[in-house]
Amino acid sequence: MSAKNVVSESLYDGYAQSFTVSEVLFEVKTGHQHLQIIDTPFMGRVMLLDGVVQTTERDEFIYHEMMVHVPLFAHPAPKRVLIIGGGDGGILREVLRHKNVEHVTQVEIDGSVIDMCKEYFPKHSNGAFDDPRANIVIADGKEFVAQCQDTFDVIISDSTDPIGPGEVLFTSDFYKDEKTCLNAGGIMVAQNGVPFMQGQEVTNTFQRLSKLYSDASFYVAPVPTYIGGLMSLAWATDNAELRKQSVEQIAERVAAAGFETRFYNAEVHVAAFALPNYVRALMK
Repeated sequence: MSAKNVVSESLYDGYAQSFTVSEVLFEVKTGHQHLQIIDTPFMGRVMLLDGVVQTTERDEFIYHEMMVHVPLFAHPAPKRVLIIGGGDGGILREVLRHKNVEHVTQVEIDGSVIDMCKEYFPKHSNGAFDDPRANIVIADGKEFVAQCQDTFDVIISDSTDPIGPGEVLFTSDFYKDEKTCLNAGGIMVAQNGVPFMQGQEVTNTFQRLSKLYSDASFYVAPVPTYIGGLMSLAWATDNAELRKQSVEQIAERVAAAGFETRFYNAEVHVAAFALPNYVRALMK
């Protein structure tokens, strides 16, 4: 296999993962970003932004199920959900599987991302963008929460890593504005990188969220293409009991929801909050 048939991720200095490329489906270079969608024999279609893997067909279900079902089954009655980012539609797809959810607002900065993902990753959204409960807003997520007049039971921040355009979604100001959009007893979760490789992100996020919420922590999920072990997902709420619910409590809600998942279940939900010591050490 020649080098031109291989794409390597460039997120970390001195360490990389590579994909054998069957076909380059889409590629564009602008002054701001380099977007690639490639077809691979092992992971199916893969999207990279500036050389960093954003999503793959094969393992997206792990990330999207854990980002969505942990907060939505932890919350006793989530009716209104806000999604920041998530242009591929995977988060929206999983949220809308919850029939008790009455309204979802999704804020995506670039409408072309949604259009492109509908074309190249149709199973990610699986028709979710056409659901009448979904309100799609093309806007900057930071500006939206700063000006938002609505409130939500759950907020899910599905952002890129805190470099470039995604950096503002990890700031203290963003988290502060975000909390004003959250109903009492609500839950905020956010993508927070791989702590084995990006430990400072855990420290920074914990310091910022713990000043705003009485219960700030993380839960973890193993997403193969987010290389480096467990991925950390930030968790913040003022109701500390929501993080401490039993398998039986969660299982009752899962059974009532009546849909199947490929990764998430009540046991995984509870276990995800058991953090390795090296992650705990980063929460300082």
